[in-house]
Amino acid sequence: MTTIKVGDGAMPSVGIGTWKIDREATPQAIVDAISAGYRHIDSAADYGNEVETGQGIRQSVSSGLCERSDLWVTSKLWNTYHRKEHVRAACERSLGDLGLEYLDLYLIHFPIATQFVPFEDRYPPEWVFDPDADEPSMQFDAVPLAETWAAMEDLVTAGLVRQIGVCNYNSALLMDLMAYCKIKPAMLQIESHPFLTQEKLIRLANQQGIAVTAFSPLGALSYVSIDMATQEDTVLGADPVVAAAKRVSRTPAQVVLRWGIQRGTSVIPKTTRPERLAENISLFDFELTEAEMTSISALNQNHRFNDPGVFCEQAFGTFCPIYD
Repeated sequence: MTTIKVGDGAMPSVGIGTWKIDREATPQAIVDAISAGYRHIDSAADYGNEVETGQGIRQSVSSGLCERSDLWVTSKLWNTYHRKEHVRAACERSLGDLGLEYLDLYLIHFPIATQFVPFEDRYPPEWVFDPDADEPSMQFDAVPLAETWAAMEDLVTAGLVRQIGVCNYNSALLMDLMAYCKIKPAMLQIESHPFLTQEKLIRLANQQGIAVTAFSPLGALSYVSIDMATQEDTVLGADPVVAAAKRVSRTPAQVVLRWGIQRGTSVIPKTTRPERLAENISLFDFELTEAEMTSISALNQNHRFNDPGVFCEQAFGTFCPIYD
């Protein structure tokens, strides 16, 4: 396993993503992942399975599979907790659910602030303000991103988190953040795969010394089950991917993940199947040629599967674009 530099830490370049893992399957998925060699776990309050993720971590530590210090655990601040008075409480809730004393990395999940929902009313609060309303919708809150970031910095000072960063920021937001931050973001987590290469944004992050994690690194596979993509949207059947897979005697999925690693990002594929867990981490005994890297990157269509400007209106009755 290779690592990437994240602030003053070193994060394993392949992690297990926990988005969309059913709660009852989560503890065993974490144990299986750690057994397979994973030491990087990507979680979030909004995923609704942090309690179960923590159960898997504790089981792994207590059985001697790893020590807590061996693991890199990431969580994320949800949209409803952007006001400075809610940031620490949200972080502490994730820590409590995960059963941890600190997070290795804490990220602002979206550059979207919505009205606060108390824990006792609904947790995780998800996207709409009142699910029982006649026409449920999101309700925005006028919170400057600078206010949220300052509260994130306070978490580092308090020792609750070791590194902080952002998800789903564009270049302009990232440049703006760099102008006012006291603690520089250590991580930018974005959707990226061969159909959405995001080369300019990744180049900017690298220029600023910010590491990049690609979520949904296999593209459409993360979205077919929730009707945000079809099987025909997959990159795994693309000619350059298939040709490279044949040359290196690996699966197309391994080639796409290797492409992500080789371009300098970390990747967080999600699976609960032990054979897929083993496959997704077996990326370090082969390399793609420069020509293969170039041909796979040339598949770019700027095709974004995870776009609040599309799914928020369709699912939550609210137009919420964050990308032009």
